[in-house]
Amino acid sequence: MTDDSALFALPQQQQLCPLCHQALAMKSGKNGPFLGCSGYPACHYIKALHPHETTIVKVLETEACPQCSSALAVKNGRYGMFIGCTNYPDCHFVVNEQHEQPEVDRLACPKCKQGQLIERTSKFGKQFWGCNNYPKCKFLLNDSPIAGACCHCGFTLLIEKKQGVYCADKGCGEKQPAAEAAGIDG
Repeated sequence: MTDDSALFALPQQQQLCPLCHQALAMKSGKNGPFLGCSGYPACHYIKALHPHETTIVKVLETEACPQCSSALAVKNGRYGMFIGCTNYPDCHFVVNEQHEQPEVDRLACPKCKQGQLIERTSKFGKQFWGCNNYPKCKFLLNDSPIAGACCHCGFTLLIEKKQGVYCADKGCGEKQPAAEAAGIDG
């Protein structure tokens, strides 16, 4: 249904390219929509609609980076506010807001045998458990890990799901007997 009434009429808002003074047009690319010069390919000017640059909000002069001794700063990035080193990209230090789990609660990584499983959050906000030796060790679980051994294959880690306790080995994945699961939880 098309309607030419004034209710649906929008005023033309046109921005001009600062390089060649032609109109900017809405275009779509692999990273999302952007404004590009209508004079392309003669003019290569583009302008992001959603800036993803990290900006420094406030420098914390009294706080020093533990890795390089530069000042820390409150920054606004793609995923929100965070505290990081002002010496980026030479120093990649970022303060994690997540509270560290006590050492006694951590379970040993069954893959590399050196790291420990820690709770992490994906970029989509979903919780998962992964080895703290990442990227050297890429072991991860989507379900909560439990200390114990599988009664079928002997794997040294179990996971807790809504339906019960299962082996954490992807090759096995067998449900553990209720008596053994009750002994683990209790």
